[in-house]
Amino acid sequence: MRAWFDAQGFTEVDTGCLQTSPGNEAHLHAFQTELIGNDLSRQRLYLHTSPELACKKLLAAGEKKLFSLGPVFRNRERGPLHAPEFTMLEWYRVDVPYDDVMADCIALVRLAADVVKTSEWHWRKVPCEPVREPQRITVAEAFEQHAGIDLLATLNADGPDRDALAARTIAAGINVSDDDTWSDIFSRIVVTIEPRLGIGAPTLLTEYPTEEATLARTCVHNARVAERFELYCSGVELANGFGELADADEQRRRLNAEMAKKEARYGDRYPLDEDFLAALSHMPQASGCALGFDRLVMLATGATRIEQVLWTPLPDA
Repeated sequence: MRAWFDAQGFTEVDTGCLQTSPGNEAHLHAFQTELIGNDLSRQRLYLHTSPELACKKLLAAGEKKLFSLGPVFRNRERGPLHAPEFTMLEWYRVDVPYDDVMADCIALVRLAADVVKTSEWHWRKVPCEPVREPQRITVAEAFEQHAGIDLLATLNADGPDRDALAARTIAAGINVSDDDTWSDIFSRIVVTIEPRLGIGAPTLLTEYPTEEATLARTCVHNARVAERFELYCSGVELANGFGELADADEQRRRLNAEMAKKEARYGDRYPLDEDFLAALSHMPQASGCALGFDRLVMLATGATRIEQVLWTPLPDA
């Protein structure tokens, strides 16, 4: 894969794992640590959940094509597809539509299949032929097709309509709790849809609601949705990509909103990376994607748990 990026003219970057902010998505949980200075002063730092903020600073500094292949850390995540430390492949292209990084995703999936000489992947007996032409479907279309829910009808100019989505979700036979927010209900539906994606051929799930795309720019044709996509094979999410938001003021507003959600739900919030927000004022239009490298290796090799493709996995708790 490094050779593939090299042939495309990318520069590999190795961003620091220790950051002042680990990222500001409401439901991502970071590992925190403490930097002790020579004078015994103390500063809270975090292990990054993604190299995204650092990569965008490099775009603002003048890089045009870059990629990172290295460890990231996420707390409160462990299971067959989740490890507290895993390898993320993340890349960015300047001045291209986000369709271009979707094409990159498909090329990398096909490369993985070619390297291990597999024509069909399986996860929990769900088949996917990685070389087939991918299916492209919007989130709204997937909600309608797989759950019978009109998602866009719950998105208004002044924000999402929680009660409208709750009513449609209950009618579809999916449980909703009284304290569920619109985003909580959205996630409940997505969980029921994901196993049906990437069956037979890869699926590109596009146009996420702007409410669920904090770092992505809004679609020109519909302000209710954003330039965010996810790639699925065999019901497994492999990648998450954006047409990158480059408006510093709007980004600050969205990140603060995410941290307000986090504090309300978990009683915690992370600081914003002020250097990142300052860099956005200089960052050109760009598109980028993050791909779970270990998950791709799992599917390509037939592994059933992520620990099977990690060199030194953590012991079971």
